[in-house]
Amino acid sequence: MIAAKKKILLVEDDQNFGTILRDYLELHGYEVVLARNGVEGGEKFGKEEFSICLLDVMMPYKDGFTLAKEIRKSDTTIPIIFLTAKSMKDDVIKGYNLGADDYLTKPFDSDVLLLKMKAMFERMEQNVVNLDKAKHLFTIGKFKFNAKLRELTHDATPVVKLSPKEGALLQLLALHQNDLMPRELALKKIWRDDTYFTSRSMDVYIAKLRKHLKADPSIVISNIHGEGFRMSVS
Repeated sequence: MIAAKKKILLVEDDQNFGTILRDYLELHGYEVVLARNGVEGGEKFGKEEFSICLLDVMMPYKDGFTLAKEIRKSDTTIPIIFLTAKSMKDDVIKGYNLGADDYLTKPFDSDVLLLKMKAMFERMEQNVVNLDKAKHLFTIGKFKFNAKLRELTHDATPVVKLSPKEGALLQLLALHQNDLMPRELALKKIWRDDTYFTSRSMDVYIAKLRKHLKADPSIVISNIHGEGFRMSVS
């Protein structure tokens, strides 16, 4: 299974189980940040970008339900899976009502967890592809962008005709505006390959887009180290 640098927030107060699960996920190519309680988990979520959250329910200081509620206030799309020793119907319903994507009762098969995460990531990527097909007109700060025509317009500058790769990359950034655009997603969709050389090529095209957009200083394309890029408009 290829995890392509996806980062997991694992919040688990059982030190032995948390360490074993972290090591298992890292063995399968994921980057894992382990927090020992809900408070620590909330602090780490606020400081880093994650692809998925695995939350124990029963924890000291702040339980998993409370943490999930806080996470949902700032990110409505990140997948959340609850890990719990309890299988009470009311707890399961409460978890889903808080926005959980799935629920695993301990002890569980770690391979099942991997398959569930893989299915979630594939659905998210397919959603981006579907949105990609449906939307081609974007407002980016003071710019207008037509992805079909690959035209970038601004009142104070001539119309810019982007190259195919520039246009595809700007469209992905626009679809993820003010959010993380995963590096591996762009490499798979545009370059059809994820290597050192294609990654460096994408960096060159990011630099070109920054030049095209410099007429509006409110637009910033930031490099999120190890994760991807974020095009933010202030």
